[in-house]
Amino acid sequence: MLKMKKNVLKITAVLGLTTVLLNSCGPKDNTPLVYFPDMYFPVAYDPLMKAQDAYSDHENEIPAFVKNNGATGLTPVEGSVAQNKDGIFEEALLPKNPDQYNAGYDASKTMTTSPLNPANAAKDLERGKILFEHTCAACHGVGGDGQGPIVQSGAFSGVPNYADREITVGSVHYVITNGRNAMGSYAGQLNAGDRWRVAMYVINAFKKGAAAPAASTATASMASATAAPATATAKPEMTTETKK
Repeated sequence: MLKMKKNVLKITAVLGLTTVLLNSCGPKDNTPLVYFPDMYFPVAYDPLMKAQDAYSDHENEIPAFVKNNGATGLTPVEGSVAQNKDGIFEEALLPKNPDQYNAGYDASKTMTTSPLNPANAAKDLERGKILFEHTCAACHGVGGDGQGPIVQSGAFSGVPNYADREITVGSVHYVITNGRNAMGSYAGQLNAGDRWRVAMYVINAFKKGAAAPAASTATASMASATAAPATATAKPEMTTETKK
């Protein structure tokens, strides 16, 4: 009799353990007790919609969400790269074929100012200089003469000197965005606003300086022309000698 009771207990224990194991391996649709429901039933939140969590009606609601009207999609973390923080670039404007590219390049040469806020020009130029030296100087050189270390090593050639080119801030930005000849697009390395900052720096650093001597020469020529009659009046014998 005692032996039979032991067998019954063993059978009951085995059946009970089997039942537990089978239930633990079965579907989780109707689990009787869940300690971490998000592990079983994950919810994909729309970052632009108001969070409907249990805590959202309490006073200790996350302040950042409150300022963003409850939406969980916040601004980029400081130091991270935003896709288009300046809001000045449209994918639809990218050229789809050579004809569109050439037309866009010709049109870009008429742009002499960037769409960035002119009040931030000093900061934009400062950042443009840093980005140019980090991204572009390897080929174009820190002086914009096309003699960067890659060119000097002989690995690449044909990089132009900015001072010799007829460029505008618009055309420089266009080439950075879309590439030209052997230069590929740098839209993947620089965001929309930073491409304008680099273009601004190129014009300010390399074309502005190149135009200065021409202006000085013109001023000197005008000064010489103005002084010539006075010289002739003061020394008429030189005029007579010249005629001879």
